[in-house]
Amino acid sequence: MTEYITEPARQTQVAAKCDLVVVGGSCTGVFAAVRAARLGLDVVLVERANMLGGAAGTGLVNIWHTLMDTDDREQIIAGLTAETLDRLKSRGALTVQNNRSSTYNFNPYELAILLDELVKSPYGSDSTGQGRIRLMLHTLFCTVVSESDRVSAVIVENQDGRSAIITDFVIDATGDGYAARALGIESYTNGYIQPPTACFHMQGDMRGVDIGRLTALHGEEFGLSDDWGWSTFVSGCENITMRADWHIFGLRCDIADDLTKAELEGRRQAHAFVSKLNKYVEGRHYAITSLPSSLGLRETVHYKTRFQATELPLLTGKRYDAPVMNGTYPVDIHHSEGGGISFRYLDGSERTVYGKGTRTETGSWRERLGYTGEPAKYYQLPFDILVGNGWSNFIAVGRMLTADMSAHGALRVMVNLNQLGEAAGVAAALCRDGDIDLRLLDGKRVTETLKKGGSAL
Repeated sequence: MTEYITEPARQTQVAAKCDLVVVGGSCTGVFAAVRAARLGLDVVLVERANMLGGAAGTGLVNIWHTLMDTDDREQIIAGLTAETLDRLKSRGALTVQNNRSSTYNFNPYELAILLDELVKSPYGSDSTGQGRIRLMLHTLFCTVVSESDRVSAVIVENQDGRSAIITDFVIDATGDGYAARALGIESYTNGYIQPPTACFHMQGDMRGVDIGRLTALHGEEFGLSDDWGWSTFVSGCENITMRADWHIFGLRCDIADDLTKAELEGRRQAHAFVSKLNKYVEGRHYAITSLPSSLGLRETVHYKTRFQATELPLLTGKRYDAPVMNGTYPVDIHHSEGGGISFRYLDGSERTVYGKGTRTETGSWRERLGYTGEPAKYYQLPFDILVGNGWSNFIAVGRMLTADMSAHGALRVMVNLNQLGEAAGVAAALCRDGDIDLRLLDGKRVTETLKKGGSAL
């Protein structure tokens, strides 16, 4: 039996009034705030952590995928993603690799500082605008206040206590859809939720180290099973790698207790991995140099909008009248158990890898699905991926987007979600300036405004 208490009614002090509140300081949220500010909106950006960047900052995931089409001829992603990469390169914090799956390797600490600058500078770093961004770190989202089909305020808590932010528009960029849940927007899951990974930074020479062999011989001793994973170097840091070698299975990270257990298991895995290396790799020493402040969550729940992304239209590159995102990252599905991962690529091929390369299966999804058209050079999403039916001034954007399992496996990466954040910021500005119900906004206006702001659509 569930017990309840009744909280006493209270008056809540108003901390700010603004045109737009963005809840969540992921890159998706930051880019939404900056785009809106450049179009003249006064924005409050709320983040519960001590820094911006989300998975790329507190989660330590330090790669962004290619900005080019599959032929490497046309740049299909630009906007704030490209601007950020250019700025990272100028300060020596970016390495460009000839690898489509991890083209841009950056230093996540430098990225966090750059995002600070992007948000703090006048007009969201663009002197042509009129808006401002007020950043509120260490600030917890509590709930929303709504009237009819409009959100009128966001309730937060921080060192100053509980307060309200009165606003004309709200963007939920939390990844888990905290504001969407508070509004009662319908949610769903796709069969199983792709398992998370706790990324961490480790110092030590990994040249010639066969992780698969070490795991086969000594994994049981350290509680580490054969599992697919990956790693990359940290740009500008000698002998430091970002490790993402193991998944965390059997836990639902949309449940509080499971999320706590997952965080503990992730840190245990990091310590076990380093301990195994120090015991069995002779003549070298390894050490954890940084643990993530947040788990690398691939998926929790999804919130329904007008448009659902599905596998075949995505893989075949269907075009839309009002696109808000381009991408090439393949379908990438991490298995819920057994330590495997499945890829499906735009060229029609597919590949499943089990464990640390112990077994690989290849095939063709084109043959399997009976598709005979030309391979797509990139895919798109339309504006309606951002529009729900119930609320006139609210957008939920990020990895909780409406998509089936396969489409979500391609769309959830940062270079894709960054673009959706920008589109959400533009939509908020157009609605605010024209006093337009989001549900009635012409998506083509969003596309054209994005283009004028530097997006490649």
